[in-house]
Amino acid sequence: MKPAQPAVASLKLLLPLLASIIAMSPLAIDMYLPAMPIIAEAFATNMGLVQNTLSIYLLGFSLGLLTFGPLADKYSRRAMVIIGLSGFLFASLLLPFCQNIEQFLALRFVQAFISSAASVTVAGTIRELYGKDTAKGLSYVSMIMMLAPMAAPTIGSALLALDGWELIFFSIGSYALIVLLLAYKYLPESTQDKSRNQVSFLGRYKIVFSNSAARLDLLSTMMSSLAFFSYITAIAFIYLKIFGVSELHFSLLFALNVFALMSAHLINTRLVVRKGSRVMLTAGLAVAVLSSVALLLVTYFQLSLVFTVVTIFPLMGSLSMMSVNTDALILTKFPENSGTASAVIGTLKFGIGALAGPILAYFYSGTAMPFAILMVSAILVVLVCQLIHKVKYQNKKEAV
Repeated sequence: MKPAQPAVASLKLLLPLLASIIAMSPLAIDMYLPAMPIIAEAFATNMGLVQNTLSIYLLGFSLGLLTFGPLADKYSRRAMVIIGLSGFLFASLLLPFCQNIEQFLALRFVQAFISSAASVTVAGTIRELYGKDTAKGLSYVSMIMMLAPMAAPTIGSALLALDGWELIFFSIGSYALIVLLLAYKYLPESTQDKSRNQVSFLGRYKIVFSNSAARLDLLSTMMSSLAFFSYITAIAFIYLKIFGVSELHFSLLFALNVFALMSAHLINTRLVVRKGSRVMLTAGLAVAVLSSVALLLVTYFQLSLVFTVVTIFPLMGSLSMMSVNTDALILTKFPENSGTASAVIGTLKFGIGALAGPILAYFYSGTAMPFAILMVSAILVVLVCQLIHKVKYQNKKEAV
């Protein structure tokens, strides 16, 4: 007997709950950034090792996605969420008791690895609830989740002012406890068909990668992620060093681009049901091509700050629209392996995103030109992928 579906009215609670689960990683990544120098001093180590705790977290999260993705398709998603939240909670509460940087690094890896068990289930749950309108649900959750990276550094600074760096991780643990209790009470069980449990661990990955149409969309979402992480990597240098804005103005400009991301998600929720994810992806891609080329020209002719701001604003919005619709298109291709598909998406995004820094460092010129070229290049790859998809699959009906 299949578990009962949640009532429609419960979506008003369920979507924020899913967003809260996804928000764990942004909080764990961003809240302790202001405390890094203090942590380095507390462990009598250098900033380089403390900064590596970010890389360790991303590595642990990526490996966790690869591990738990197929398991989320075989076992209870609700159980996976409980396990992931509980592990994240205990790791967060243990971090303040670390005696050296080695223990801190190890626990950060564990914190990230186990938390992915909860995060990897979210996209599949949304796909199950929204069906062909998965992009709408993903946009809602992403829009709510973006409050976390916006507020996390400020919250971390405030907690640091109240007490030591340990309070930050106690607070993250408290957040995880609240989400765990809410998930235990309100998160419904999935309606997965358990008859497909015979598919092997690696067999689920074979199913995802053997779909040629999905491979084009996977490459598209990877390139969108590369462009996004290029922005995250380079924007402080561009605004603070090249244009010489103050830290306050930088915060305002950064918030403006977060607003662009949220606005794009809001627009997507209003239109995607009527237009479909492929149409919305195409619209976002068109804006991305135009704005990235404009950014390249603005950078080449060394125009003033306002031109850079005006071109980056629609570019960031278009990247979020491209990403959420591409992810939805991939997920709808694998209704019985959404956990595996989510793991593939997340791992490829984090993996390609990690290359943004090395690429920009290799081509460093003291200007914004490497950043602008990388943005245009990534988006042009998406354009090529979508043109190939249109030529190869335009006569095939696609669930959007």
